[in-house]
Amino acid sequence: MNQTSTSFKPSLSLLDATMVVAGSMIGSGIFIVSADITRNVGSAGWLIAVWLITGFMTLTAALSYGELSAMFPKAGGQYVYLKEAYNPLIGFLYGWSFFSVIQTATIAAVGVAFSKFTAYLIPQVSEDNIVANLGFMTISAAQLLSIVVIVLLTYINTRGVKEGKAIQTTFTLTKLVSLFGLIIFGFIMAKGDVWTANWTNAWDLHKLTGDGTIASYTITAALGAVAASMVGSIFSSDAWNNVTFIAGEIKNPQKNIGLSLFLGTLIVTVIYVSANVMYTAVLPLHEIASAEKDRVAVAASHVIFGNVGTVIIALMIMVSTFGCNNGLILAGSRVYYTMAKDGLFFKQVGNLNKNAVPQFALWMQCIAACAWSLSGKYGQLLDMISFVVVIFYMLTIAGIFILRKKRPDAERPYKAVGYPFLPILYILMGTAFCLLLIIYKPEYTWPGFIITLIGIPLYYVAVANNKPAGGSGAE
Repeated sequence: MNQTSTSFKPSLSLLDATMVVAGSMIGSGIFIVSADITRNVGSAGWLIAVWLITGFMTLTAALSYGELSAMFPKAGGQYVYLKEAYNPLIGFLYGWSFFSVIQTATIAAVGVAFSKFTAYLIPQVSEDNIVANLGFMTISAAQLLSIVVIVLLTYINTRGVKEGKAIQTTFTLTKLVSLFGLIIFGFIMAKGDVWTANWTNAWDLHKLTGDGTIASYTITAALGAVAASMVGSIFSSDAWNNVTFIAGEIKNPQKNIGLSLFLGTLIVTVIYVSANVMYTAVLPLHEIASAEKDRVAVAASHVIFGNVGTVIIALMIMVSTFGCNNGLILAGSRVYYTMAKDGLFFKQVGNLNKNAVPQFALWMQCIAACAWSLSGKYGQLLDMISFVVVIFYMLTIAGIFILRKKRPDAERPYKAVGYPFLPILYILMGTAFCLLLIIYKPEYTWPGFIITLIGIPLYYVAVANNKPAGGSGAE
C-alpha cells in the first residue's frame, strides 16, 4: 500500500457534515417500517407518537453528543468518547459490535434495499431471481447487486474524502428535496374521508392485522407493543452519530460537529414525522398495515401519482439507499482506523493511503458487509442490535456526567443542551425501551448482547499481542 499521508485532511464543511448526518440516517426505513409499527399500535395517533418519541430521543442524544465531539474532535467518535469516559475495554466492545454487526450489517441491509427497489425498473435483479443454490444458502441477483454497490462505493471512498463528500452531499440533497416533494404532493392529494377515518379514535392502542382485524392489549402488553414498534423507527433514525467518526476531516470540528448533529437530526425528524402524517392522509390504516412487502411509500405514491408512482418511489429509494450507504462506508472505516492506532485492531488498518483515507479499513469493512449481504441474515440481526445500539448510546451520554467529574477543567467549547435534564431523560427513556424489549421481545435482545460479549476475550487477546494498548487508554 502506498502510504504517503500520516494524518486526515480537514476538507468537510458544515453543509457536508450535515449531509453526512441526514444522509446516513435516511435509507430505506422511512419507506417501509411504518407498516410494522401500524400493525403493532393500530392507530394514527400512536403511529405518529412512536416517530415523535424516537425523534425526541435522537435529537436529545445528538445535542448531548455535541459536548463530547467538541472535547474530542478527532476520528473515532463514539469509540473515543466511551474509551475516555470509562476505559479501553468499553470502547473496544463498542468498536467490536460496530464492526461485527452494527455498521456492516446495516451497510448490507441498505445495499439489498437498493437492489429490491432497482428490481422495479430492472426485474432481472430481483430478490426472487436465484442465481446460485449452494444447498446451505441461496444467492439472489439482489444480493449480488448489493455487493457490487458496496464494492463500488468502497473503491470511490479509497480515492479520497472529496470523492465520498461529492456523492454524499449530492445524493442527500436530492433525496431531501424528493422526500419533501413526496410529502407536499401527498398532502395536496389527501383524502378527507381517509383522514377522518384514520384520526377518529386516534389514540386507541391495539393490534391491527392486514385484513383490518383488531385485537386489544392489556396495559403492559401495550407498552411492549410501543417498544417493539420503536425497533423500526430507531433503526430508521440510527447512524446519526456517523459524523463524529470523521471528526478529523471536518473544518472547525469543535463547532461544526455539534451543529451538524443538531441540524441533521432535526431535518430528518421533521421529514419522518411529516411523511407518516402524509401516509395517514392518503392510505387507510389497514392499507398501511397490509402494504405489499411492507412498502408503504410505494402504496402511498401509487395513490398520489397513479401507476407512475411506483417508478418515482423506486428511483427515490435508489437515490436514498445509495447515498445512505456512501455515508455509512465513509464514516465506519474511521472507527477501525482509530482502534488500530490504539493497538486494538490489525496494525495495517491504522494506515492512511496517499489520498489520506484508511484504505485497508475500508476494504475490511467491505468484506464484512458483503458477507452479511450473502448471508441474508442482516434483517434479523438489525432487530437484535437495536437493543445494544441504545445501550451504547446511554453509556455514551452517561459519559458526559463522568467526564464532567473526572475532567472538570477540560476545555468544553460546546456544552450539552438541557444538561443535566435532557441527558437524564434520554437515559430514562432508553432504559425503559431496553427493559420493555427484555420482557416482551427477548429475541431482540440476547443475540446482540452475546455478539457484544464475545468482544471481551478478543480485547484481552489484542492487549496481549500489543501490551501498550492495554495500559493507560492513551490515544
